Amino acid sequence: MSPRNTTTGTVLERMVLPALTHGGYKYQTQVNIGQRPSGSKHVVDVLAEDQRGRTFLISLKWQQVSGTTEQKVAWEAICLAHAIVSSQGKYHKAYLVLGGGGWKLRNFFVSGGLRNHLRHADLVDIVTLETFIGMANQGQL
Repeated sequence: MSPRNTTTGTVLERMVLPALTHGGYKYQTQVNIGQRPSGSKHVVDVLAEDQRGRTFLISLKWQQVSGTTEQKVAWEAICLAHAIVSSQGKYHKAYLVLGGGGWKLRNFFVSGGLRNHLRHADLVDIVTLETFIGMANQGQL
């Protein structure tokens, strides 16, 4: 069995961070934002702040080949919504960014397929990497 490639997250960050900079956002990477609903530590990939002082949570998921990442999308959306609700206004919105070509359920996720099943789903936008980069580049998060 070959070892798993764990560098794809770094590659994804290197694609997203320049777009945030171009869009006028300040950011930090790998930020501990508290606890997940399960009580474990919750670290987001990127914490971005716009020029109006609004703070955004950004979680990056890369799926190069078919695998288990898709099973983690709903849990991550729940955790991001929990972080916003429990932040008492500290966090404005969250983005769950799906990159790579190995997603079987990408269309389901980005078309709002989870919204009917998750409480506070409106606080988390699940978007493709291309969509997110375009929004970030233009300062439109």
